[in-house]
Amino acid sequence: MNYYAAPVRDLRFVLEELLAHRSLALPGFEEATPDLVEAVLEEAAKLAGDVWGPLNSVGDRQGAKRHTDGSVTTSEGFAAAYQAYVEGGWNGIGVSEALGGQNLPEVVASAVQEMLHGANMALGLCPMLTAGAIEALAHHGSETLKTTYLPKLVEGTWTGTMNLTEPQAGSDLSKVRTKAIPEGDHYRISGQKIYITWGEHDAAENIIHLVLARKPDAPEGNKGISLFLVPKFLVNADGSLGERNDVTCASIEHKLGIHGSPTCTLSFGENDGAIGYLVGEEGRGLNHMFTMMNEARHKVGIQGIGVAERACQHAFAYALDRTQGRAPKSRGGNECSISDHLDVRRMLLSMRARTDALRALALYCAGQLDLARHSESDSERQTAQACADVLIPIVKSFSTDQAVDIASMGIQVHGGMGYVEETGAAQLLRDARIAPIYEGTNGIQALDLAGRKLQRDGGAALSALIDEVQKTAETLRSEPSLAGMGSALAVGAYDLRAAMQLVLEQGSDPETGPDAVQAYATPLLNLAGHVLCAWQMGNAALHATRALQKGSDEPFYRVKLSSANFVITQWLPAGRAQRAVIEAGMQCLSDFELTP
Repeated sequence: MNYYAAPVRDLRFVLEELLAHRSLALPGFEEATPDLVEAVLEEAAKLAGDVWGPLNSVGDRQGAKRHTDGSVTTSEGFAAAYQAYVEGGWNGIGVSEALGGQNLPEVVASAVQEMLHGANMALGLCPMLTAGAIEALAHHGSETLKTTYLPKLVEGTWTGTMNLTEPQAGSDLSKVRTKAIPEGDHYRISGQKIYITWGEHDAAENIIHLVLARKPDAPEGNKGISLFLVPKFLVNADGSLGERNDVTCASIEHKLGIHGSPTCTLSFGENDGAIGYLVGEEGRGLNHMFTMMNEARHKVGIQGIGVAERACQHAFAYALDRTQGRAPKSRGGNECSISDHLDVRRMLLSMRARTDALRALALYCAGQLDLARHSESDSERQTAQACADVLIPIVKSFSTDQAVDIASMGIQVHGGMGYVEETGAAQLLRDARIAPIYEGTNGIQALDLAGRKLQRDGGAALSALIDEVQKTAETLRSEPSLAGMGSALAVGAYDLRAAMQLVLEQGSDPETGPDAVQAYATPLLNLAGHVLCAWQMGNAALHATRALQKGSDEPFYRVKLSSANFVITQWLPAGRAQRAVIEAGMQCLSDFELTP
């Protein structure tokens, strides 16, 4: 029941047909051919299915163990599985050649990330955080820091972490109190950070912590926060590892899920102070850290999709095997598997169709990141970046919320067997539940979309996406067999545009604007997620129809049509209701009296 097969066929469909491998045509990717991408996906699928996947339940049962000296041992097989990943060169596939990577497009790196997270989310968190550290250091680190730390991070021999949260500073990072005292060419860091993913472990020879802290004379608030690099082991001038730095794992969290991922409380400076090095400019630590955060947020969305895919596979396998009840007389009336009951099929189709839609949107966003980084045209880069900026909070928030619901529905397909741990269905829900919380809670993502992103350009980037949705709707309408989908998609686009305008108007009011954004942010993001996912499945329906018209008898395309039909005609209407939520106003929220 715990078998995982990477969805290579569907990933290829998105890359080859929906995105038409456009990222491969960008400057710098001349050696990345479609054949190479196919080979990368196949090899990654082997690593995910054969090496990482079987350890998923092991990590859940065993968890990580902290020892009295502060060291942490990961679950059985985790360190070896991570080394297999490093030795295969997977850590650097999306990193530029200039930094020692393999220089593949973001869409390919994201596809591989989905496989790894679907196979083993707890283990996949380790390289995900390292990718963010590479991004932050590449953009903001000094040449000395880049030379010393990037090669090993890109290689994966060293791993990276993100140290933001403190007991008194969760989402409000202006309250960070970790200290950084200047001392020659470095700083002495002291303080405590909590919820540090893979903050201590035995899978790599060094861990590079990126830490938010403030100098003694720094002003209060966000402008007093700087970013520092604090290695677990100090690095000698020749690149070899030196003495242990003054950073200790004080405890590991006992969590609802992702037990295989050591989530640590880290104590900096229990003795003389941990040696750290300034990254970027003083007082701009939050700005620099958000380079890392943006990378991580997109990957968290990908992570949710990976878990949703595994939940689909789990539920499908059980439903096809579990015999219960009889089919209606009109279909023979014989004893049947639960997959023959239409209510169960509704759940299975909902799980499959939504996962496909989320995947397509997340990889579309990755393609926009490729354009933003590599297009020859300045205007095209700027347009793509604006699009990605709008999509990232949607991909992060909507994908992870849906992943929780998909994993929960997977338990429902199993019935009582899903609620017990032996089948493994419960683990997927427990693991998925953290994703809407970390890297900025989904409420914060919604505020980012409805407040900062929407208000700064007057909705131009989101409006451009809605224009694309309408174009797809018109194309669907021109195809007789898909005309109904086209009409349904067009209405969704209309609802999203109307809701966007309302949020823009009320959000710009100098007195009530902040409350309006708070009240409408989550409904707007949910509406946008439904409409944009439906748009991607509309495009999928067009490609599947053309393939079938050309004589392809591949069942894949027929299933894709079923998924598209479900998303647009049965799932999108539930999302459209969010417009009515926004139009109902915020009075009930402001009038609500909280009582103990």
